[in-house]
Amino acid sequence: MSFRLQPAAPARPNRCQLFGPASNTKLFAKMAASAADVINIDLEDSVAPSDKDLARANAIEAINSIDWGKKTLSVRINSLDTPYWYRDVVDLLEQAGERLDQIMIPKVGCAEDIYAVDALVTAIEAAKGRKKRMAFEVIIESAAGIAHVEAIAAASPRLEAMSLGAADFAASMGMQTTGIGGTQENYYMMHEGQKHWSDPWHWAQAAIVAACRTHGVLPVDGPFGDFSDDEGYIAQAKRSATLGMVGKWAIHPKQIGLANEVFTPSEGAVSEAREILAAMEKAKANGEGATVYKGRLVDIASIKQAEVIVAQAELIAAS
Repeated sequence: MSFRLQPAAPARPNRCQLFGPASNTKLFAKMAASAADVINIDLEDSVAPSDKDLARANAIEAINSIDWGKKTLSVRINSLDTPYWYRDVVDLLEQAGERLDQIMIPKVGCAEDIYAVDALVTAIEAAKGRKKRMAFEVIIESAAGIAHVEAIAAASPRLEAMSLGAADFAASMGMQTTGIGGTQENYYMMHEGQKHWSDPWHWAQAAIVAACRTHGVLPVDGPFGDFSDDEGYIAQAKRSATLGMVGKWAIHPKQIGLANEVFTPSEGAVSEAREILAAMEKAKANGEGATVYKGRLVDIASIKQAEVIVAQAELIAAS
């Protein structure tokens, strides 16, 4: 372990982030009543340019009038290369109440992007006397974003989460695909005449997880475009969870339960983790730094792994 300790990520449930366009007000009540941990009201890609002003007003009205329960409530603003983003920030901070928890910043390419939004948000908070500090989530959606991912993760103390936006990321990288996440048909290896499919998102996800864990930020997997493919969604979510991501987006209500199931530790996993902790406590009492659990060696590193699982389960149960 480095002398510089790795900070803890925010302690909040983040198994599923449900998205809905702010131009469709009929969705708001359903989103609030859903089992998603995080609600993302979208002002960006799902809203046509001609609807931006109305969508922004809809989002503010929904934030102020709907009971969102204990969910993390977030709004995805427009990207910094558009003429809409500053008005998104100003109107949200000046007109939406303290219930808004987070602003999601899309297409972040460098730490300076975060600095720009942070400066504006800080000024408005001071001017309006807002008591609750606004949190940020960013989306890595470009070659520049993944190249600067660690600097972005360290860019602001407001930053709580970071997601991978597969579609724009693929376009920026020049990837030959129109799919959003999941297995890509032409990304395979041959072995003894058989095709073996690899995961083209793996390296980007791993880079995001490493940057996030270094700086105390929650790493989140982004969208899976084919909402008719439950098995494909589950497979990608399981790969993401194995890599250390804490949750995944839902672009359709049917994906909420899938994400919650994958990112909630099973009873068996929690029970085993608790048993490992108990076994190590017994070993320590005997002056031993390691012990054997079900035929395998467990040591101090095993404690850290088990503690992650138990902490996740307790956090979800408390919510």
